[in-house]
Amino acid sequence: MTEPSKKEQLYALIRANPFIAQHDIAAELNLSRSAVAGHVAALVRERRLLGRAYVLPGERPILCIGAANLDRKLRAVQPLAMGTSNPAGAVESFGGVARNIAENLARMGAPTALITAVGNDSSGTALLAHAEGLGIDARGALKLDDAASGTYTAVLDHDGQMAVALADMALYDRITPGFLALREQQRAASSLIVADLNLTHDAIQTLQRDAARDGVALVIVAVSEPKMNRLPASLAGVRLLILNEGELGARLGRAAPDEAALAEACRALQAQGAQDVVVTRGARGVLFTGADGTVERLDAAPADVVDVTGAGDAFAAGVVLSLHSGGSDLALACRRGLRLAALTIACRETVCPQLAPETFGALL
Repeated sequence: MTEPSKKEQLYALIRANPFIAQHDIAAELNLSRSAVAGHVAALVRERRLLGRAYVLPGERPILCIGAANLDRKLRAVQPLAMGTSNPAGAVESFGGVARNIAENLARMGAPTALITAVGNDSSGTALLAHAEGLGIDARGALKLDDAASGTYTAVLDHDGQMAVALADMALYDRITPGFLALREQQRAASSLIVADLNLTHDAIQTLQRDAARDGVALVIVAVSEPKMNRLPASLAGVRLLILNEGELGARLGRAAPDEAALAEACRALQAQGAQDVVVTRGARGVLFTGADGTVERLDAAPADVVDVTGAGDAFAAGVVLSLHSGGSDLALACRRGLRLAALTIACRETVCPQLAPETFGALL
């Protein structure tokens, strides 16, 4: 059998790892950097690569960047009593806002990748193996020898409502602009980027700048009121910002007591540079920005509440997948997100395991 040409060997390397650097290709194939560049140029001319960042036709994924944790949920058997011991049931699962969104997307058949940070420990190994088992490309993860993987512990009342949560997520501060520069090809090759605010201010600012440069839509998902200070003053480059009422108040330094005030607050965020804003309101549905400066409202979808954990991440995934699928209709995207959140609320798991590729088409 004839040995494949150097160009075909190079193409096989890129297919196996679209984020491979040219110097690694050169070392693997015993070629000069100029020879590698020549073969890449030939593949671009043949339309077997789509130019920058080795984009393979039809394979541009949604890239989620942020937290991937080991989640622990403790649910009280009876109404919680403060200051004393409460009988409870415990369950462990994989979580983290970016990871949860990625799992929702992957289960619904979307091409999905994840950039996160994990410790070089059993939890980190299990987190990445689980992601890859779902079809999520997690090769871009940062693996740290000197840090433990992130954990999130939620205490739920007997009715499934969260009472308090504790998060150990300092390792995500290691996703620095310098590290993101190492993943520049992967980011430029994505169809859409979703970032959570477990990332640092400087990392978010880098993602905004590069998304605008590369023409890649950027969705930012808030995670808590204390972390709203990680959002830069300018929201230029942000296609969509998803946050709740408390996080919106933290951003603007004032509460929004009614829908008129919330609408004004949304327009203020648009004035700071965000193209669109969605404000989640739990059982009261969502507000979202529409055309010509309008702000519209949608009611929450009916749901049997089993566990509210992960509902916000499911909502974000439904919105993101709708936008990724070529739709610019934010109302439609929010309706899909609300339906997916309702399905998740009815599950004990953070990400509903019944999700499948046909789920997205059935969300309405």
